Amino acid sequence: MVRRHLIHLFSLWICLTLLAVPVAASRVLVVPEGNRNAEQPRVPGSSVKRTKQTKSTFERKYQKILALLQKDAKLRGKIARAAQAYGISPLHIVGALVGEHTYNVDAYDRLQSYYVKALSYATGGISFDYDGEDINDFIQRSQFAQCNGLSDSFDLWSCRETVWDAKFRNRNVGGKRFPNDRFSAVFFQPFYAGQTFGLGQLNPLTALKLSDMVSRVSGYRKLSHQKGDDVYKAIMNPDMTLAYVAAALRNSIEAYQDIAGFDISSNPGVTATLYNVGNPQQRAQALARKNQQRRAKGLAPQYPEENYYGWLVNDKLDDLKRLF
Repeated sequence: MVRRHLIHLFSLWICLTLLAVPVAASRVLVVPEGNRNAEQPRVPGSSVKRTKQTKSTFERKYQKILALLQKDAKLRGKIARAAQAYGISPLHIVGALVGEHTYNVDAYDRLQSYYVKALSYATGGISFDYDGEDINDFIQRSQFAQCNGLSDSFDLWSCRETVWDAKFRNRNVGGKRFPNDRFSAVFFQPFYAGQTFGLGQLNPLTALKLSDMVSRVSGYRKLSHQKGDDVYKAIMNPDMTLAYVAAALRNSIEAYQDIAGFDISSNPGVTATLYNVGNPQQRAQALARKNQQRRAKGLAPQYPEENYYGWLVNDKLDDLKRLF
């Protein structure tokens, strides 16, 4: 379960690639509970628009996911077991679920509805490709050769994502134009770009990254980019997706401790923020660089901060604590 040596290897790779990675502070600073911002950061217009289109409000959506958690003891038990397996507080998992269902989608009234939805995706034939090029063929391109020595799924797919951003995104390569969009949106969302799925609202690339950790800790079969149906089963089935949610949160906690020198395990709003924005390793690197510069000027370190999504989680923490 502990992947710190792999995170260090990935950090070294980023250093060689970007030539700008500082060393994390030797003393780990604990990020206390609560929000760093007195007022909630601005909610993106896309989330506001989506909520208005459903004739709902953020508070109504929050109350709906809270009600599901309050009335479903089995769901709370599943969350508690997943949290224990990955060595985190269940508040981190609940925070991620609350944030997703408040700002991205409405919660279903019953957990059973998520199982029914999962079955609707189990019809077969899901594949990952772009403009007629299968993802398996795409990653055979020479640009991805630097990733071939990486064995852990998180390091491997993170490397491929970095190559995409550096060498393909918004570029003409070999006579083919690639979109100015995220790797996950271009190749891994065959239904429509930007869609996430299930109770945990995960995207397929995130599941592929976390596959090895989840296999080690929870015993689930490793996922393959060549078996899209299995990937969607993992993120749509409530029992399986909670393991991936917990793994994502654990990964963020480890990254911020090992790379940026901050213990964020007591602040569900910060971990929820990272669950929302993704790429915790790169964000930890950026914070470490900034604090290295601040130390050189004799300034106090800048602590991780919550975004609008994580701010809500911390603001509602008393409600969430009563669930357990």
